[in-house]
Amino acid sequence: MSTHPSLQETHIAGPDSRVWKVTAADCPGLANHHIAHVAVADTAPPYEVVRMDLAGTFLFSCHSGRGRILLDGRWQLMRAGDACIAPPHVLLAFHCEPKHRWEITWVRYQQPADQKPIIQSSSPSMAKLDSEPIRHAVLGLYHEQQSQHAPATVRHWVEIIHTYVARFASPWQTDDRLGALWEYVAARLGEPWSLDVLARRCHLSTEHLRRLCRRELGRSPMHHVIYLRMQYAARLLTTTDDKIETIAHDCGYENPFVFSTTFKKWVGWRPSDYRARKR
Repeated sequence: MSTHPSLQETHIAGPDSRVWKVTAADCPGLANHHIAHVAVADTAPPYEVVRMDLAGTFLFSCHSGRGRILLDGRWQLMRAGDACIAPPHVLLAFHCEPKHRWEITWVRYQQPADQKPIIQSSSPSMAKLDSEPIRHAVLGLYHEQQSQHAPATVRHWVEIIHTYVARFASPWQTDDRLGALWEYVAARLGEPWSLDVLARRCHLSTEHLRRLCRRELGRSPMHHVIYLRMQYAARLLTTTDDKIETIAHDCGYENPFVFSTTFKKWVGWRPSDYRARKR
C-alpha cells in the first residue's frame, strides 16, 4: 500500500494491549525538553493509531515482534531493532501485523514555534537501534513517577531519554561526507538535484552514495532530497503567504501539480489544505 486516502484520526488499543505512558502534564521534567509524552507499549491486533497532524518530532523504536508504520509516504515493516524518527506536522500511522504482538517505545515532542525541531537534515528515516536503553529509561521514569519518591531521579530518567533521542537524530558515526552533502542540499533545494549530481558533490560513486544513504538514513539519496523538500515546503506554507506555484518552484518543482501530489503523499494533505489547517 503506497497511498493513504482513507485514513482518519484513529486510536484502537484492543483488549490485549498494554501501555505504560508518562505525559508532560504529569511530569514537568518532560516539558522542560518540550516532550509531550513517552511510552512503552506491548500491543496486539487490532492495535492501530493514526494521527493526522503530528504535533512534534516522534521517535519510534521496536523492541520485539513486528508492525507497520507509514513513513515517507509508504507503509514500512518494523521488526526488533528498527527505529525511525518522523518530523513534526506530518501524517503518522502505525499498526500491529496480523497474528503478531509488537513491543514498542516512543517519545513524542511538542514543537514550539520559535524552536527548531530536534530532527536535522541528516537525521535517519529508519535505522537500527538498540532499543533496550531507551525502553528501560521510559519504564524507569514511569515507575519513578508512580512512586513520586525522588524528583531528582525523575530528572535523570528524562535526561537519559532525551539524550538517546538526540543521539539517534544526529548520530556521531554518520559519514562526514553525507553530513556536509545534506547541509549543502538543504540550503539549495530549488536546484535540479539528481543522483549523479549528488554523488559528484560528495566525490562518491552513485552506488556508494546509495549504499551509504540506505545504511545511515534508511532511504535512497533522491528520497532524502524529496523529504527535505517537503519539510521546507511545509515551513513555507505556514510562515509565508507565497503562492503554491512559488513554493513549488522554490522546492525544485517546475510543475505545481507534481509538487502538490508529492506533498500529499508525504505529509498527508494537499498544500492548500495543509496551509488552511495550520492557520
